[in-house]
Amino acid sequence: MRGELDFKASFRERMSKLDGLDESVLAEIAEELPLMEGVERLMANLKRLGYRTVILSGGFTYFARHLQKKLGFDEIHANELVIENGKVTGEVSEPIVDAERKAALLESIALREGFTLDQTIAVGDGANDLKMLAKAGMGVAFRAKPLVRPGAPSDIVGGP
Repeated sequence: MRGELDFKASFRERMSKLDGLDESVLAEIAEELPLMEGVERLMANLKRLGYRTVILSGGFTYFARHLQKKLGFDEIHANELVIENGKVTGEVSEPIVDAERKAALLESIALREGFTLDQTIAVGDGANDLKMLAKAGMGVAFRAKPLVRPGAPSDIVGGP
């Protein structure tokens, strides 16, 4: 997330360490995911105002689906863990959601929904968000890693 390693190579290496993990552990983690203070109110207001909200994450669909259900995101795009017989295999389905994929998804979603890129807002915190932040009409680095802050059009340091 700080941009020091190739995202895909680092990602695949980290995935291999999950080989054999029981899927029930993922369910437990999803249930315990802490929400950032104010996110429920933010999402309720965005929905009330008619905004379309999307998660574009280098994380996992397993957790993004949980957040989608809990907070009402319209759609999610993240990495799909390969799970067989209730166990994580240590592999992930292609395509891997990296910086290029996030930027391309932002553009394709805007096109599909009839928006220009100038009408989009992207929020990110890691190096793999920089291309998406640059492509959006408004790119916001929120609680971002030091490498990301100078490369984002807007920087909000945020709370703890």
